[in-house]
Amino acid sequence: MSTKTIVGNALFAALYIAVSALIQPFGFTNIQFRISEMFNHLVVFNKKFIYGIILGVFLTNLFFSPLLAYDLVFGVGQSLLALSITIFSARFVKSIVARMVINTLVFTFTMFLIAIELQLAMDFPFFATWLTTAIGEFVVMFVGMPIMYALNKRVRFDKLV
Repeated sequence: MSTKTIVGNALFAALYIAVSALIQPFGFTNIQFRISEMFNHLVVFNKKFIYGIILGVFLTNLFFSPLLAYDLVFGVGQSLLALSITIFSARFVKSIVARMVINTLVFTFTMFLIAIELQLAMDFPFFATWLTTAIGEFVVMFVGMPIMYALNKRVRFDKLV
């Protein structure tokens, strides 16, 4: 892995952590609006960003989650699964906008893993929790699409790492 790739991923991991810290009360319950999740769209532009996103999720859950062990397994696992599906789908879908839509839908659907986590850890009802976490994820990812798309026009994420 090149130095450029390591530095780019470290930068986005740090940004993920910083943004998560700002909205900490809204990022770890059955109603989640973790704004930093919009960084998940980075893999649409360059699959190498998976490392920074996963590191950011891991460290955010390590430092801020009240459900530490659960979040390290389920939260990181959900991100890894969803990012991997999005990266795999890029082989077949070339449009950036279409890949962002797929990424949004994949992350929204895989929130069932977070619902399982919250059911196990806090005895929340599974389907209601899946619904509320999925809605929060969908809103953040959907709102993040035009933001990340516009940022890419200026920054060119595909060329950063």
